[in-house]
Amino acid sequence: MHVILALLMAVVQAVSGSWLDKPLTAWNVAGASLPKPPARAATDNGRIESRDELVKRCDLKVDRGTPEARAIAEAGWVPFLHFDQELTQGDVTILDGMAGADGMCRPLDFHVFVFVAGRFAGTLSPAPMSSRLDGAASVVRLRPADTITAEFQRYTSTDALCCPSSRVTVTYTVDRSGKAPVVKPTEARTTRQF
Repeated sequence: MHVILALLMAVVQAVSGSWLDKPLTAWNVAGASLPKPPARAATDNGRIESRDELVKRCDLKVDRGTPEARAIAEAGWVPFLHFDQELTQGDVTILDGMAGADGMCRPLDFHVFVFVAGRFAGTLSPAPMSSRLDGAASVVRLRPADTITAEFQRYTSTDALCCPSSRVTVTYTVDRSGKAPVVKPTEARTTRQF
């Protein structure tokens, strides 16, 4: 069973950035609940690491002092600041949540969550991402007029893990026209090719 789970995780990770190669579609739904994290993968010794073990091993400071952080933790994720930066503008807050971490405590199976006035409004990718793999989020910015931009790393099969070949920037808007706010992707463009 663990082998099957590990293979499924590898396939998901291998295609995690493929959504950036297709026309953008809206994956967030207004009023939806936070997604649950994927099942935790086995560690090198074959054990599945609990959330508490992950927090202890990586010496994570789990902030549950905000409604957004509590919501992420209650959904089963470990909340953390995106690159140690508080991302808040007006009533829009962006916070990450991870399900695991590699041996150097880089996030694995993480999402970038967007909240508006304390309500979950969506994620910046349709599936969880993993550090140093294709499609992982890097720089995220809050812009005026309910606009968000996020850079995603793009790796080819020959890229070293340190150095993605390019980056794609996705622009989002916070749609407040319905009963609940929702984040919608509006544009994707290659912004850096190395």
